[in-house]
Order: sequence, then structure tokens, then C-alpha cells
Amino acid sequence: MSEFLVDADTLANARFGTSQFAETVSALRLLRAPVEPWFRPWKDTHGPAYQAALAAHPVWAALVDSAFGRSWLADFLTVPPSAPDLELRHELEPLLALSDERIRADLGFVRTPLPPVLVETRGLAAAAADLLRWLWTTTVEPDWPRRARLLRADIVSRTSRLSEQGWSGVLRGLGPDVRWLGDGRIQVNRWDYPTTDVRGGDLLFIATHSQRVHVSWLPPSRYAIVYPVTGIFAATAPADEPLVRLLGRNRARVLAAAAEPVSTTSLVAATGLSLATVSGHLRVLSDAGLLERRRSGRSVLYWQSGTGRRVAGAR
Repeated sequence: MSEFLVDADTLANARFGTSQFAETVSALRLLRAPVEPWFRPWKDTHGPAYQAALAAHPVWAALVDSAFGRSWLADFLTVPPSAPDLELRHELEPLLALSDERIRADLGFVRTPLPPVLVETRGLAAAAADLLRWLWTTTVEPDWPRRARLLRADIVSRTSRLSEQGWSGVLRGLGPDVRWLGDGRIQVNRWDYPTTDVRGGDLLFIATHSQRVHVSWLPPSRYAIVYPVTGIFAATAPADEPLVRLLGRNRARVLAAAAEPVSTTSLVAATGLSLATVSGHLRVLSDAGLLERRRSGRSVLYWQSGTGRRVAGAR
């Protein structure tokens, strides 16, 4: 298994945030590989345009084909941001500074030999940046405000656990293979790679809409764990009509979205309803015994009670 070795200063300065670059690369991952059911409507919407774009730009197609390995992604697509919540144009600057030789070296670490188009083409960094800009503007940016609200709601909910549960509580649920091992060790995945010494460095936790955890770094001082938040996709399925007739459409949406513990802020982001509306529905559903509630740090988490699961499951 792979581990990050951290110290007290690294954890004290660790930050959670979003990354438009990481969100765009996550969109690329979803478009090129099999996806979980809740991602399929989004992929079906954008897949044809993505395939057409690759067909029209052979260099883009070759970059995508060569950059993804079984357990490794070319390093130029995994550079962590210098700070959370930057705009894509700022995050592209390190990529645009790379030489063709560096891009080919990163690709060669994943797959060899490289196709002739990548050996012969000049300006590979600019081509990769153009691909990411197209992905961002076409598949992510139109829905970015809603995505960003949900990502930040997850961040608030997760970081609120730190004072009560420590880092083991913060990392719980980040991914199936991520856990606090103690003694300054964070397990990040199950791949058999050497331990990465992050002590004295800057560690970021980046929330994205993706399927699994991956790590990135820019040695010697910048490291990130990129983790999945899938709520924007999981919440897109409307509540079935019997539940709507029983509770009303918006109240049914709130109950369905609370299948797992979720904060009020997360429900606002997931449903698009106002804070006052969500709070009112939560109060009614809790009074009716359909939701449980518990305070976690500064947030209050809600989730379906046994009765609530039976009602929602009867849809």
C-alpha cells in the first residue's frame, strides 16, 4: 500500500479546497473510462462532443491515450495547485511552462513507445492546456457554481469533525483505501509504491466530482490527496412519484438526498432549494420521525431513520 508520511506542522497547515484543474482532469477520467450509474447521464450528454473533439485533434487523442496507465497518470496532469480555489487559468501556468521533452518524459513513464504524432509535434504543453480548457468550458464550467457549492459543503462538513474526531474522523469516508494509520502515516491507496515523505511540505485535500481517490505532488514541497464527492450526480435522479405524492416534491427530494449523513449546507447545494426551505423540510421530516439528526462540530447532520429508509425505499 502507498502512504504519506506527515508531521505535526504538515497537518496543522493542511488545507481543504477545490481545484478547477483537478475537476477538469476528473471530468476527463470520467469521459474515457467506465463510470458508476450516477455519472452516466452526464457522460451520455458530453461523450459525443468529447469523441468528436478527439477525432478533430489527433494530438489531443494521442495525449489522452498515452497519459493514462493502470495505476499512474502522467505527472503534468497531476500538479497540485499552489493554493485552494484558484481559477483554471492560474493552475495551467505550471503546465504551460513545461518543455516538450518534459511532457514526453512524463508520458514515457506511463506508456512506451509514444505514438509518432507525440514524437514529432512541438508545443505539447500548449496542446494539453487547450484540451483542458475545452473540457472545462464544455463539460464543467456551465455547472461549476452548483458543483462548487456542493464541494464546499462537503469540505465544511468534513473539517468540522477535526476537533471532535481528529484526523481519523476527517479521513474516514474520504475513500475506501484512505485511513489514518497513526504515527504520522496516512494510507492513500493500495498500490505498492514507496512511502512519500510529505514532512515539511504543503498538503492539500482537494474535493472533486470523481470516482476514486488519487494523489498528486510537485516535489519537494507540494502534495495533494484528491478525493471524490459525487453528490451533484447522485442527486440528479428525481424522487419517484409515489414518494412525491406522499410528501410533496421538494420534501421528497430532501429525504432522498439524506440517505447518508449530510449537512444542511450540502442539502442546499444538492437540491438547489433555499436554506430556509431546506431547514423547514428538515424540521418537518425530523418531527415525523423520518430523519435522525446529530451535531458534528459546527454542522448538524441529518440522515434517514429506519422509518425514513422504509418510506424512501418504497419508492
